[in-house]
Amino acid sequence: MNIVDRFFKYVSFTTTSDENTHMTPSTPGQMVFAQYLVEELKTIGLQDVELDSNGYVMATLPANTDKTIPTIGFVSHMDTSPDMTAKHVKPRVVTNYDGNDILLNEEKQITLETNKFPEIRQYVGQDIVVTDGTTLLGADDKAGLTEIVSAMEYLIEHPEIKHGKIRVGFTPDEEIGQGADHFDVPKFGAEWAYTMDGGEIGELEYENFNAAAAKITFRGMNVHPGYAKHKMLNSMRVAHQFASMLPRHETPEHTQDYEGFYHLVGMEGTVEQSSLSYIVRDHDRDRFERRKKEIEHLANKINAEFGAGTATVEMRDQYYNMREKVEPVMHIVDLAFEAMEAVGVKPDVKPIRGGTDGARLSFDGLPCPNIFAGGHNFHGRFEYVPVQSMEKAMMIIVKIAEIMGNKA
Repeated sequence: MNIVDRFFKYVSFTTTSDENTHMTPSTPGQMVFAQYLVEELKTIGLQDVELDSNGYVMATLPANTDKTIPTIGFVSHMDTSPDMTAKHVKPRVVTNYDGNDILLNEEKQITLETNKFPEIRQYVGQDIVVTDGTTLLGADDKAGLTEIVSAMEYLIEHPEIKHGKIRVGFTPDEEIGQGADHFDVPKFGAEWAYTMDGGEIGELEYENFNAAAAKITFRGMNVHPGYAKHKMLNSMRVAHQFASMLPRHETPEHTQDYEGFYHLVGMEGTVEQSSLSYIVRDHDRDRFERRKKEIEHLANKINAEFGAGTATVEMRDQYYNMREKVEPVMHIVDLAFEAMEAVGVKPDVKPIRGGTDGARLSFDGLPCPNIFAGGHNFHGRFEYVPVQSMEKAMMIIVKIAEIMGNKA
């Protein structure tokens, strides 16, 4: 199957994750997709293909040489972001892109404008997969899945490329921070792995945010508004006050590179009770811990003003910066760098302003840098992925396997 047909097939599955179900996988569509992948992996010739009760898929491409070569792995996630619907995705290929705005949906007048997304101009002359503007695309991370499966198929079809044992792993629920929760690292059995979950072509990452999720609940008191003086406590107004106390410019829309942030991702409220949901991010562990303490401190200030128990905080760490686990084995980053250059891709080593399953897996004993999957504008209607970027990512996987086979 060619890479576009495979990608189109994958995005036809609705696999939006949902942190509110408290199940693994969090949505039934992910298990349906996992079952499809199991059958496909068997069909192309992988061995030890397994699907566990939590929706994790693992499989093996056996070594085709007697040399002693470390077992390496490639990992991607099956779910798509809950930020926007991925139901009835309608992808299409814009062939030989001309550098102009792309009309995604004539009926709804939805246009991917180059003045808002100028990065797309670097793909003039290439073929770009876009949405119809009513859903996200799902290149995060079905492009990564496509590249891994296509690379395994390529290696099977080209036995002249000698390689060691390769393991592949596909996870559910990465987008809600739970992708590594039930990943069995000893069972996977690789010395190291790569997540194929980065953005544009060339990205190579071994640093990511430290991450936490925080929910602050505010309790008020409702009284008839005509008789509320000195009695009512409007929890929504208290929540607004709390939000305004956080640093105004330490938000995603005002930060870049290594700068951390507080990101308000959800709010609910009535006079009696309201809540604010944040994600907290910083590359530096000390600053990360200070950000969490600041949320606790501001909640205490609210309680000092309005009374004990007005604000309560629930906070949990999600993942940490993989750098401390990858730096001792930097040869695995060097290997990816070498493979990129060998297939004509200029490596762009940068910190991830986000996280991947690889961050958690690195702390679980599986060092796991991140390689680009090729997409742009993840989680929204303007998501796109150049076909040529997916093809290059696929060949980088092949080249990593080949280099390891030749070095042993």
